[in-house]
Amino acid sequence: MTISPLAPDSFPQLPEIEGVRFASGATGVKYQDRKDVMLAELAAGTAIAGVFTRSSTRSAPVLDCQAKLGGSSVDRAAILVNSGNSNAFTGSAGEKSVDAICNTVAESTEVPKARIFTASTGVIGERLPHEKITENVAGLAASLSSSGIEDAANAIMTTDTFAKGSSAEVLIDGKTVKIAGIAKGSGMIAPDMATMLVYIFTDAKIEQPALQALLGALTDQTFNCITVDSDTSTSDSLMVAATGASGVDVTDSAGFTQALHGVMLDLAHQVVRDGEGATKFVEVKVTGAASDAEARQVGLSIANSPLVKTAIAGEDPNWGRVVMAIGKSGAQADRDLLSIKFGDVLVAENGWVSPGYSEEAGAEHMKQQDILISVDLGIGGGIGTVWTCDLTHGYITINADYRS
Repeated sequence: MTISPLAPDSFPQLPEIEGVRFASGATGVKYQDRKDVMLAELAAGTAIAGVFTRSSTRSAPVLDCQAKLGGSSVDRAAILVNSGNSNAFTGSAGEKSVDAICNTVAESTEVPKARIFTASTGVIGERLPHEKITENVAGLAASLSSSGIEDAANAIMTTDTFAKGSSAEVLIDGKTVKIAGIAKGSGMIAPDMATMLVYIFTDAKIEQPALQALLGALTDQTFNCITVDSDTSTSDSLMVAATGASGVDVTDSAGFTQALHGVMLDLAHQVVRDGEGATKFVEVKVTGAASDAEARQVGLSIANSPLVKTAIAGEDPNWGRVVMAIGKSGAQADRDLLSIKFGDVLVAENGWVSPGYSEEAGAEHMKQQDILISVDLGIGGGIGTVWTCDLTHGYITINADYRS
């Protein structure tokens, strides 16, 4: 597999989070000779928050996690994730697979079943051969280690070309609070979550309701502002686990909020940089909209347009396609008020191409690996930013052959 040209140089060194241990292994659910399952064990007292896909065909693991969130944080907890099969659109068989996995994890770890969360990612509509997972759970439980997060990040990948990790440390009341997160995601990525699995761990102390509210707010600023192909998955899961081991209460802490936002945004950007077939990382910044919601509406219309994305892939500064995408967005816009920039190059204003614009200057920006498209609608104070990637032949190749 060719690694995305937008990938970081290496997997980052993530801090160990007290109260969290990991294990990973190869079960052969779909992939041969590679790790495809990870288990995380969380200390007693860990608060767990989550946000999930709003797809009406969401998977059995997602439904089970949603039902379990908000319960008591007294007991230990566990998360088990498999790749290669999403256990989605599998009817009652999907529910039985989740139940079997949770029962086995409970037996091997002595974690209460109500505190076991599972996720599956991969092909939709094929029954999960959960026996391949359950027969390996005891071995996973026996090999749990506080240093196994990188292997866990590798185990949850599907069409990803690189494992994704991010971390932060913040000083609060003279004590250090640590955050470490991993993610998978490459295609079927669109707001309302995406075909992403994201797990973030921290030793901060915070009650579950407060953590849930914080996660929801930060998701709208990060993972719900990315798109690769406008498709929303059946399996999106984003969970944050706070063990409280640092003893530092971060409720209403601006420093912790900023640090968690940074980790989430970094992971979201890495998902876009690993977009299937991607060669360009694209930021679409919209200002001057009637509202923030309409700014994001315009941004997503541009970011999801196949015509815009293919022009970027071809390094073609075809600003007419941006005009088209603004017009079709459904948001309030006025031809004579809006302006468009590629990077620092003013492309269009006052209802026409800018007098100082040159095609050469626009093309030069399009040759860059990181592209910025700025639109000012000139109507109000609404702002929004969306991140996406280009659309290349590589995307077609990957998805045409995905099941074969």
